[in-house]
Amino acid sequence: MLVGAFRGWNDGAQGASLATSFLAQAWEARRFANMDPEEFYDFQATRPHVALEDGITRRIDWPDTVFYHAPVPGTDRDAVLMLGIEPNLRWRTFCDEIVELAGELGVELVVTLGALLADVPHTRPAPVTGSASDQRLVGELGLAASRYEGPTGIVGVLHDSCRNADIPSASLWAAVPHYASLAASPRAALALCERLAGLLDTAFDLGDLERASAAYEQQVSEAVAADEETEAYVQELEARRDALGDELDVPSGDSLAAELTRFLREHEARRAEEEEEEEGP
Repeated sequence: MLVGAFRGWNDGAQGASLATSFLAQAWEARRFANMDPEEFYDFQATRPHVALEDGITRRIDWPDTVFYHAPVPGTDRDAVLMLGIEPNLRWRTFCDEIVELAGELGVELVVTLGALLADVPHTRPAPVTGSASDQRLVGELGLAASRYEGPTGIVGVLHDSCRNADIPSASLWAAVPHYASLAASPRAALALCERLAGLLDTAFDLGDLERASAAYEQQVSEAVAADEETEAYVQELEARRDALGDELDVPSGDSLAAELTRFLREHEARRAEEEEEEEGP
């Protein structure tokens, strides 16, 4: 099995990358490969970072896609964990290389994790929706068939590459509160890990994520309480969620992806307008 997440717009409030990082740490995964970023990133758009070692030596940390290996607790499966950043260039080549590696390692199932902004309250478990393009997998895993048409991200291209290579693949998306998008969401990571465990018919030790999720709820609640309008809005979301209960209708992951794309474009446009106003004539 390959489980992967990409930082970027597929990763609202860092829910997906946090889930993958947690699994890598909890399963004591061993790093065994990475992809050369030179071919796939525009370093002016996705810049490398400078770090200090021992307070003296400067080290360049490049945007990267890294692969780890670990046995999956409670199963007879091994997992490849992939954690990267959505590339800027050559998406088809990028995905073909991932699929080629998956084929060499005998991967039987690819599961991508994503987290996207939505009208959901931070005080309730994060809703998770799952989809797959393979009808057999849809039935076996109790997922939905994706019907989205429109712009997509690297996750959509990767699943298309998996389909062309006859590798079954599924996609799990957690909804995170758009009003708390700047705070990393262990609640979304927890929901994704729980759903992944359900797909594998096993259970993971998620105690650390559960404790982090409780702390997250308290911190966001304190911030929300400082603004009456936001607090009233969250209460409205809570009432709506409680009224729907188990019948909560969460948009598909692809639909949320399209909505997030629109949101980010509007956000960039507003920021550009604000910068123009600050600069003046």
